[in-house]
Amino acid sequence: MTDFKKMAVPGVQKLNPYIPGKPISELERELGIDNIIKLASNENPLGPSPKAMEAIKSEMDELALYPDGNGFALKKALAEKHGVDMDCITLGNGSNDVLVLLAEAFLSPEHNAIYSQYSFAVYPIAIQAVGAEHQMIPALPWQSNTPLGCDLDLMHSAINENTRMIFIANPNNPTGSYLGEEELYDFIKQVPDHVIMVLDEAYLEYSSEGERVDGTQWLQEFENLVITRTFSKAYGLAGFRVGYCLSHPDIANVLNRIRQPFNVNSLALAAATAALDDEGFLQKSMEVNAAGMQLLEDKCQDLGLRYVPSKGNFILVDFGKDAMPVYQQMLELGVITRPVANYGLPNCLRITIGTEAEMQRMIDVMDQVCG
Repeated sequence: MTDFKKMAVPGVQKLNPYIPGKPISELERELGIDNIIKLASNENPLGPSPKAMEAIKSEMDELALYPDGNGFALKKALAEKHGVDMDCITLGNGSNDVLVLLAEAFLSPEHNAIYSQYSFAVYPIAIQAVGAEHQMIPALPWQSNTPLGCDLDLMHSAINENTRMIFIANPNNPTGSYLGEEELYDFIKQVPDHVIMVLDEAYLEYSSEGERVDGTQWLQEFENLVITRTFSKAYGLAGFRVGYCLSHPDIANVLNRIRQPFNVNSLALAAATAALDDEGFLQKSMEVNAAGMQLLEDKCQDLGLRYVPSKGNFILVDFGKDAMPVYQQMLELGVITRPVANYGLPNCLRITIGTEAEMQRMIDVMDQVCG
């Protein structure tokens, strides 16, 4: 028989596929239970914005037509929001798509790319798929001021003449750790011009106003800076897969040379454009997240469980032992969380913040499993 794996390019041969959170329908099939809650994939428990829902309905009669391949209306709204020109924006099928585009456009086997341990799993996948060398830099220890966060000194020391890209998520997934404005700015300032600095801000909206580190303020200063954002988290549009990046126009021009035609569908374009205009929904989402975060942190403290203080919409919880049996017990009680052994954290689960009712259910399950 033909060995198709050996026919694949070398980087792809060595890849392990991305593992998503378990869907509710899959757990229903496996265990035959209902009344399941999913706290595994960092989705907004409130769902989409009402304005987004109205925009989706208004587009339904146009589904026989291709979407606007340039995404003009969404780009215009994003340009106004961020104070950039439209030619600085690249739209993606989720920010994941933009991260892959960056790797495909700028990395080759002669290059290396840097990211921190316990960072988003897509970084090494995107790097390795194009045959580039990936350098995972050890994260800071649990005992540090930024538990499991980026060690910026080590990351800077790893840069060499073959380094073409650095990925930093702020806040970081799956740990929830984050970098302050001064330390992040000082790091970016030290990154050489030949290195593209990718700042992944998928969870930015969940930081409070006083703590939020918005990298878009530095776009004019650093031509090699790229900011990625998504509508999948705070905006509640994960099912539509729409994200974008902000960059120097010349970087956007390169990305748009390989971006797939119509990579964002018409319903997603309409929903995202409308969602940007619904500040009330975004504020309510932040309030629900803050309240749920406090409930979960309090329960972790009650149970003596270590966790990483998070600026996302999730908490990484250390159960002090192999977390897979804990995960399985929670599944049997109808609660889906996210194992992160594939990130090198076998004792931890990542738990998404849900509604008040969902968090009370989560707390009851934690009492049963850990109490």
